[in-house]
Amino acid sequence: MAAAKKAVLGPLVGAVDQGTSSTRFLVFNSKTAELLSHHQVEIKQEFPREGWVEQDPKEILQSVYECIEKTCEKLGQLNIDISNIKAIGVSNQRETTVVWDKLTGEPLYNAVVWLDLRTQSTVENLSKRIPGNNNFVKSKTGLPLSTYFSAVKLRWLLDNVKKVQKAVEENRALFGTIDSWLIWSLTGGINGGVHCTDVTNASRTMLFNIHSLEWDKELCEFFGIPMEILPNVRSSSEIYGLMKISHSLKAGALEGVPISGCLGDQSAALVGQMCFQDGQAKNTYGTGCFLLCNTGHKCVFSEHGLLTTVAYKLGRDKPVYYALEGSVAIAGAVIRWLRDNLGIIKSSEEIEKLAKEVGTSYGCYFVPAFSGLYAPYWEPSARGIICGLTQFTNKCHIAFAALEAVCFQTREILDAMNRDCGIPLSHLQVDGGMTSNKILMQLQADILYIPVVKPSMPETTALGAAMAAGAAEGVGVWSLEPEDLSAVTMERFEPQINAEESEIRYSTWKKAVMKSIGWVTTQSPESGDPSIFCSLPLGFFIVSSMVMLIGARYISGIP
Repeated sequence: MAAAKKAVLGPLVGAVDQGTSSTRFLVFNSKTAELLSHHQVEIKQEFPREGWVEQDPKEILQSVYECIEKTCEKLGQLNIDISNIKAIGVSNQRETTVVWDKLTGEPLYNAVVWLDLRTQSTVENLSKRIPGNNNFVKSKTGLPLSTYFSAVKLRWLLDNVKKVQKAVEENRALFGTIDSWLIWSLTGGINGGVHCTDVTNASRTMLFNIHSLEWDKELCEFFGIPMEILPNVRSSSEIYGLMKISHSLKAGALEGVPISGCLGDQSAALVGQMCFQDGQAKNTYGTGCFLLCNTGHKCVFSEHGLLTTVAYKLGRDKPVYYALEGSVAIAGAVIRWLRDNLGIIKSSEEIEKLAKEVGTSYGCYFVPAFSGLYAPYWEPSARGIICGLTQFTNKCHIAFAALEAVCFQTREILDAMNRDCGIPLSHLQVDGGMTSNKILMQLQADILYIPVVKPSMPETTALGAAMAAGAAEGVGVWSLEPEDLSAVTMERFEPQINAEESEIRYSTWKKAVMKSIGWVTTQSPESGDPSIFCSLPLGFFIVSSMVMLIGARYISGIP
């Protein structure tokens, strides 16, 4: 038994992967990059009003503890000694905004999720104050003014939540994205917790100067954000603090283990896919869809609706790398919507089975603009539509159209990337939970008309966080030298339709996108004003409800 035990051991590195839909803790062998064990917990999303998306920060933290505990139990069952875990990295959903009380450790409001739209009128008001010939926000941050980023969410909390206002006045408030909340909590919380973030997460707040790599006084004044509530900005790979395990956690052996890696999830996936060279790119299929291309040490500003962002900085004294990013709000989230809102599938995996039954959308197109459209449009007025329906359309066609929508959106951001970079990608490296869906991967190759290449171990986001943690100065158990990086086995999907058919489908999709734009004109999701409904006759609600009920039953195949 001991010999078998030794065979799998080298120094181990853990990674917390806190995403929009779920939390995971994974443990890797730092010498082989082999995934040894993991545990996953789904996270609730709350929708208190139309366009609002929130999560409970305490539930998120508890899910991290649960995942660590269960993974340690599984390692024990495999006879793997958890005292071999030498470092922990954190990867997280970006932009999602938390404000908490540093004296009690209690969140002062729910986390406002990156998908949330309540700040649209804030964005409109702020945009009027930016001179047309000097968009200093974009030139300093690489980002368009949008509901997507943390600064406007934080501004909303300061304007609308009395507990937040009072805590700021009394110097009790701390702000952070999810990485900051987790690292502060895991390193002791009210008992000396470390309040920090890394450059990749800071670059998504719209308060961070991506050239000087510091919080920007002019930006903080523009958004009205007090700088004293902001976390310290560190590199993506250094020791931030040591684990102080909650008394409720059985995995006490992780007490004192350094937390030494931190990357926003998309940067973590870029590192995990080993896209360390200028021009290398990856696309991650999670709640949203994110295409990042490494642009090296230079900031490349897009002419075609992409973002400029910090890719990583793997050490205090190491150089910063930048990326161009195409962000799609809704990818895996559309599958969750079909499951939770329409009920046409019971589990996310069923989507592949339904799509396989028909092998086509039969002219049905689905634009899932639930949170407006992100790249390359940045169009907050868009809303989701399903069009091209006939009496022949059933739930299988809608399932297929949902998968196609993910692929078409990826094609749009890839086209923008190719135009900005000038050199078209010859293949697309992919990762994320949805890549286990073979129909999706084949559709993606067909719609892009280039090969799609997927690593056999799809957990590249967690792998990237583990690599950053293991490579940190003072840990040094994971070498990032090219000759030391483990070879990765890949699965390849080649296009199987002709280019002309691919183009016809894509141009029809573009037509559908145009129909989704301009949907929201008067009602601001920020106000949540119910008075608009008061002027509508009761008959409107009855007829609408009947149409929706009949439609849902029809789609679900209920007689």
